[in-house]
Amino acid sequence: MKMFWPPVFTGVTSSHQPCEQTDQQERGRSLAVTMERLEKQVQFVIEIDKLKQVVRQTLLTDASRLENSAEHSWHIAAMAILLHEYAAERDIDVFRVVKMLLIHDLVEIDAGDTYCYDIEGHADKAQREQAAADRIFNILPADQAVELRALWDEFERGQTPESRFAAALDRLQPLIHNYTTGGKMWQHHGVKKDLVVARNRHMELGAPTLWKYAAKLIDDAVAGNMLWE
Repeated sequence: MKMFWPPVFTGVTSSHQPCEQTDQQERGRSLAVTMERLEKQVQFVIEIDKLKQVVRQTLLTDASRLENSAEHSWHIAAMAILLHEYAAERDIDVFRVVKMLLIHDLVEIDAGDTYCYDIEGHADKAQREQAAADRIFNILPADQAVELRALWDEFERGQTPESRFAAALDRLQPLIHNYTTGGKMWQHHGVKKDLVVARNRHMELGAPTLWKYAAKLIDDAVAGNMLWE
């Protein structure tokens, strides 16, 4: 008859216990890193909510009030999805354009919105916006800070097909608003046709068809006494 002897108690309940403790410590450290990263991301989310407080010199299409920069950014991002077929180069990365447009005006949280026809305001615009970019994007974890800052720099330089198309949309949207509202803000600021053409003709680099459409709007605005010659 076989005899079954009880196991000898050695004082260690499991040979895997040290490994389990190490795994728990690693999971704890990983969770801490994750929560630190998430905290930075949430702080960025809270920070960019301030863009809703930045008022632009563009009326909503119903002329009820001025739009804010967050509304403007959303609007042109939607336009990128709808109008990308008119980009100068058909194989552009649309998602890259959308990301670029959603973040391109975040610097206005610190720098404010500089009216596109304000010559004096543009004197130190670049300096103000560079300082704002340094602060705002660095709220994020390092990898995302680098990614979004690179997108913002790309938009500012305007040397890629995506940035040129993004810039075209950035110009077309307020032009459409000004036309739709009877040129009220053009007239309020004393803006004339030559300034509007000079500001918007760069659209041709990123979207030639959209520039043709914009040029027709400008001519029609002059004919309709919405924009002064």
